[in-house]
Amino acid sequence: MDSSEILANVEKTAGWLKKKAPGFKPVTAIIAGSGLGNSLPRLADRFLIPYSSIPGFPVTTVKGHAGELVFGRMGGKDAVMMRGRFHYYEGRPLSFIAFPIRVLASLGVKNLLLTAAVGSLKPAIKPGDMVILKDHLNLMGSNPLMGNHHEAFGAMFPDMNDPYDVPLRREALNLARALKIRALEGVYAAVTGPSYETPAEVKMYRLLGGDIAGMSVVPETITARQLKIRVAALCWVSNFTSGISKTVLSHDEVLELGEKVSEKMRALLEGLLKSKVI
Repeated sequence: MDSSEILANVEKTAGWLKKKAPGFKPVTAIIAGSGLGNSLPRLADRFLIPYSSIPGFPVTTVKGHAGELVFGRMGGKDAVMMRGRFHYYEGRPLSFIAFPIRVLASLGVKNLLLTAAVGSLKPAIKPGDMVILKDHLNLMGSNPLMGNHHEAFGAMFPDMNDPYDVPLRREALNLARALKIRALEGVYAAVTGPSYETPAEVKMYRLLGGDIAGMSVVPETITARQLKIRVAALCWVSNFTSGISKTVLSHDEVLELGEKVSEKMRALLEGLLKSKVI
């Protein structure tokens, strides 16, 4: 599919959503990670649309991702939430993962708040901790912008000097301190998955400068930054990666811990939505 077709599909989907949810002009979008579907802010005037009804949106295939787009309001501002995201390991090209971000931009979104479950690469970063991203390592072997450039999406070679917005991440850290949530800044190592990392890979990611590892976030961030959307990524540590802990990793355990940290994540997201930096 060439870039003109991609743009036409983005505009078609955005136009459909504007008709389906009239009166909503979201300035902020939130994407929920594994186990975090119940951590999303308690928006007023909620209006829900299943992905299965939206042109161009396939159904999510990962357990813990509901597959719903939710419009609503908080702090006098409109917002939209994706309860469930798409992943490279599901067999879709990274260029497809760019699609919903481009649709959000067409709806008027200027701020993107990403959440994700991650594995810790370091013993000092423990399960249950929050990590606010300051940078990332794209170790996926590809880029969501490859082969689909259109001037409507932004520059072909977007600057990535500050992929995660400084004021947004400072506000997130301040909110975490006020809420007595253990949080720190870190670097995200993005891998394809779906297998978890080997002990040797964990050592390599740590040597490269990674603090945590995961299978999402980065394609969405790169796409958003091309579109000049500000990004903040709030990650919760669900487990130690291989070689740090001798416990065998389980996706069901990730979901279980996600339920336990949901209230913390919800408080951070609601604080950001109500803040002056949004």
